[in-house]
Amino acid sequence: MQRPAPIRRGFTLIEVLVSLAIFALAAVALSATYLNIIGSYRALAGRQQNEEDWKWLRLAVLTEPDQQKIQSGGRIGLPDDQQMQWTATIEPTDVADLFHLTLSAETSAANGREAWKREQSFLLLRPAWSDPADRDKLRDSSRQRIAQERQS
Repeated sequence: MQRPAPIRRGFTLIEVLVSLAIFALAAVALSATYLNIIGSYRALAGRQQNEEDWKWLRLAVLTEPDQQKIQSGGRIGLPDDQQMQWTATIEPTDVADLFHLTLSAETSAANGREAWKREQSFLLLRPAWSDPADRDKLRDSSRQRIAQERQS
């Protein structure tokens, strides 16, 4: 009479070690992915804060009626002990009361936020900034140019 085969009750040492190795690899991969996601969220939050700082500066400059204050530039304190140094150049154009404004800003790195630099140019219609004599010359020049174009 043959004896029945013994019933296996458990895992061998090799099976346990292989399963632990697979678990360790999965844990390392998942933790690396998690850290990358956290880093991405931080970078995105920093960029959004930088964009908000830039919008605030641009709004402050665009609503300032005094041309001399804008041209003098300035320094602004931002959240997280960061500082923003900004400058602006204003140049007249060939159109009466229209000015070309170039706004530049640069921040310092502080409290984990990176430094950034940005520049933007746009046109502003500001009749208060125009010299009346220059305005009349530009308007006459525009009228003559339009008259010549109509004749062509």
